[in-house]
Parts: sequence; structure tokens; C-alpha cells
Amino acid sequence: MRTFGTVKGLPVFDARNANCLGKIADVVISADGKVSGLVLDGRGLFRKDRFIPLASIGSVGEDGVMIQDTEMLQPLAAAREGYRFHGHGQLLNKTVYSSSGEQLGLLEDVYFSEQLGTIVAYELTDGFFADLAEGRKKVNPLTEEFTVSKDAIVMNVIQE
Repeated sequence: MRTFGTVKGLPVFDARNANCLGKIADVVISADGKVSGLVLDGRGLFRKDRFIPLASIGSVGEDGVMIQDTEMLQPLAAAREGYRFHGHGQLLNKTVYSSSGEQLGLLEDVYFSEQLGTIVAYELTDGFFADLAEGRKKVNPLTEEFTVSKDAIVMNVIQE
């Protein structure tokens, strides 16, 4: 299990020839509440960001991500159907409500299984000072589905 915060910025390598392809820039979460892949920040002036489907990731280590088949890398437009933490349909710092209408906090991070793409938990914040005093909250989804609007995220969760 990983958090997006631990994978962001990791170098991505082609496992066949050890070439560095770039760094992880974002995570893509599908509308059905699963991680569908990662966004590779293109290297150099003329390289574009690309979408890394979860199926092409061989392993995620502490210091890097190994891609088994670079032919599976797709243009970033392939990820437009999903939500991203920093890009299209931004989720970071969006207010999260429970399905019963309780405001839970602002979305700060996501815990996921890098093999299956299953989201295990969401990390929420109430702000810098609340984080210092009480720490961040962690909520577990009861179902994978969630609803996203420009104003908020609504999900069915269990609070820890």
C-alpha cells in the first residue's frame, strides 16, 4: 500500500534497459473510485506528459518505479476520463462530505494498492494548525464510488 505523496516525484525506469523516462507527476483516479494509473512528467523541453496505465507498472519501490512495457504508455489525453490530484478535475484540497452530509475535511492524500489500484483510505486535513494539534484524519471508503463536483467530493466512508 502506498500514498500518492510517497510516489510523487519518483523516477520512472524502463525495466528492460534501465532508461529513466521521467518522474511521477500525478495520480489518475477513475470515476468508479480506483487508481487507473499515474502521470509521467515528460523529460526535456519537447517531451510531453504521458499516462502510465496501472497494468504497465512492474513494481513501485522506495526509490523508483519500474515499467515493464513502454509501449503501453499513452498520451495524457487518455487519462481525461479520470480525476487527478493536481490536474484535470483536481481533487487535492477539495472538501469531502460523507454520504450522510457530514463535512469531513479537505482531501490531502490517497492510500492505494499499486498492484490492484484499489483505494484503501483517504487522508483528510482540517488545516495546518489542526494537523499540528490533532493530526490528519484517515477515512476508509465503504464503497469505491464517489461523487465529485466543482465544489466538493461526497463518499460513503468509515472514520478511524
